This record gives sequence, structure tokens and C-alpha cells, in this order.
Amino acid sequence: MRLLIVEDNIELSGLLAKGLSAAGYEADVVNTASEARDAVSSISYAAMILDLGLPDSDGLSVLREMRHRSDPLPVLVLTARGGVNDRVSGLRSGADDYLVKPFALEELVARLEAILRRPGQLLGSSLQLANLVYDTESRQVFIDGTPHVFSARETSVLEILLRRQGRVVPKKNVEDHIFGLSGDVGSNAVEVYVFRLRKQLADTGARISIHTVRGVGYLMSEIK
Repeated sequence: MRLLIVEDNIELSGLLAKGLSAAGYEADVVNTASEARDAVSSISYAAMILDLGLPDSDGLSVLREMRHRSDPLPVLVLTARGGVNDRVSGLRSGADDYLVKPFALEELVARLEAILRRPGQLLGSSLQLANLVYDTESRQVFIDGTPHVFSARETSVLEILLRRQGRVVPKKNVEDHIFGLSGDVGSNAVEVYVFRLRKQLADTGARISIHTVRGVGYLMSEIK
């Protein structure tokens, strides 16, 4: 599951990215409001962690713009502004939660999980299709109740296709989910990981197929 961290403190953003990676998330990091706007317009994130004191604009302006265009992306505001009026302003501007610095990483992760478990959001305790169950918190895959090891990127492809099972997922969305803003993407990278995932599913006995919709993307469905 890919997150966007908007934080101008380089040391803190690095620690956040490392901590979230250990918790099973993938994260892109940007340092300005302008970069945040570009990122959310091009990549579909599960949630955003947003600092307010950005060098080029107040983070609340980014948040208000998103809500003005009805962007439902869950946003956890992370800031040193801890006054009651600040918290009220952040929540009324459209924040899903508000965490004041300094903070414990464990609390930040717990708050993210709570946001993503809300109705209409992305995180459930598990995703299931046919005889496959995917634990969203441990990123563990079970086939007929038996755990199987998938690579991190195979798991990322599996997750986005499971979340949209029965629907075509554009190739670009799959690419963004795997690689985010890294930019280091080969021309056939997505095809390689989809091929590997197909083989893993077949080898483990999962009753699941991944269909390629030429020129569009991929569709995951149950084999009946």
C-alpha cells in the first residue's frame, strides 16, 4: 500500500519512510506543496501524511484544494501546531486525523490504520478471492489456509488487483502502485511482475487468473 509523505524536514521524512516501510507500507516523499500537488494528481495513493509548515505554502491550502475538488484521499495532518484552534482548523479543512509533533511512530501507524479501515477506505483486515486470503497488515498471502511467500513487488501487484477484483486496472495504476515516484521503471517492468505473480499463483494452487486487457491493463478474477 503506497503512501505520500509531505514533509520538508529531510531527516524526519526519511525516518517516517523507513518506519512505515517496516510497518509494511511503501512511501513516496516530497518536500513542498507544489510537489505534493503534482504527486496526488498523477498517482493514486492510499493516504497522505501532510505537514503544514511547508516552504512554499501552508499545507492546509493543499488540503483545502483537494477537498474543493472532492478528492477523498485520506489525510493525516502531522504538525507542530498543537493548539485547539489549529486542530479544529485542520479538521474543518478536511483532515481525517491530526497528530501533533513530537509523536510516537507506533501511534502514527495506528492512526493510519484506523483511517484506512473506515467505511469506503482501502484497509480491511484481509482481502479474499477464491481460495486466496491476503492479510493487509502483515502482507502475508494464504492459499487454502497455508502461508506462501511472495516477493514485495509481486505482493504489491496482487494487492492492487485484489482491491479492484473484477475490474480492469490500468497498467499505469499498477506501475504507480509498485514504483511510485522512483522513476526507475523499465519499459516492461509491470509485465515482468505480472508474469511472476501469475506463475506464483499457479504454483501455489490459487484459483485465480490475471487477464491482460491489451492496451488497457489487467483484470483479476476467480477461476470457476
